Amino acid sequence: MRIAFMGTPDFAVQTLAELVAAGHEVVAVYSQPPAPRGRGQELKPSPVHAFADSLGLPVRTPPSMKAPEEIAAFQALDLDAAVIVAYGQILLKAVLDAPRLGCFNLHASLLPRWRGAAPIQRAIMAGDAVTGVQVMHMSEGLDEGPVLLSETVRIEPLDTSGSLHERLAAVGAHLAPRALAAVERGAAVEMTQPLDGITYAKKIKPAEARIDWSLPAEQVDCHIRGLSPFPGAWFEAPGEKGPVRVKALLSRVEPASGAPGEVLDDQLLVACGTGAVRLLRAQREGKAAQEAEVFVRGFAIAAGTRLV
Repeated sequence: MRIAFMGTPDFAVQTLAELVAAGHEVVAVYSQPPAPRGRGQELKPSPVHAFADSLGLPVRTPPSMKAPEEIAAFQALDLDAAVIVAYGQILLKAVLDAPRLGCFNLHASLLPRWRGAAPIQRAIMAGDAVTGVQVMHMSEGLDEGPVLLSETVRIEPLDTSGSLHERLAAVGAHLAPRALAAVERGAAVEMTQPLDGITYAKKIKPAEARIDWSLPAEQVDCHIRGLSPFPGAWFEAPGEKGPVRVKALLSRVEPASGAPGEVLDDQLLVACGTGAVRLLRAQREGKAAQEAEVFVRGFAIAAGTRLV
């Protein structure tokens, strides 16, 4: 089919690759405009933009798809369908209605749970046991369209948002071409989302990242893993020249007790409101992420230390 692809982050790259491999004619790739990245803050294209360039696909990076001229340009593409994966912009009805068969969104949750911007992080932070990937026929409402295809993925005890992201991206990359093939032959079955169980995956705010050791260990563990690797749940530990910010990037729950934030041994076992978490990977400001046994050799946090 004659399609457009709209996506921005790494999560969307595999799906674009699979759609190209399936033989669809990708006449335009839409992505967010280049943004400052890295230490030099140079303007660099998004992962989808860079990948599309490597394939020789035409790329468009409008600051807003609400601009009348951008809507007209999209309508002029004469598309059979459009596939959207974490594009990062709201699409108006005039855009959604432009392709002959519609616009189809790949979303990393089991809708209607975790509609919105951060479904992978929010699922782990909430302690969900399962999540998944779904393809929906887009409507004007936020992630409210009928679902065409769905695949469930288990959230493992040591999953971080990073590791779960990789698995969901791979699953989604194979799901999207299957959904598009069903749409093309008129065999797609659209299932209306239920009205109960709706939750929203709000964008992660920096203020959420600080660890609250007074919470139960299970919640602290989910918080750490859900925010890893980015933005990284953090705490402060005493250093020679004052408090040192440390990101906790991986943890597990262990049966121990103490005052919230108290370090219970020399290997980063930290007491919570109830129970304790063992930090398995950590990162000091300006340093690389390290496994716990390596981290404590360079920055020891002794038993009895209180973390805040």
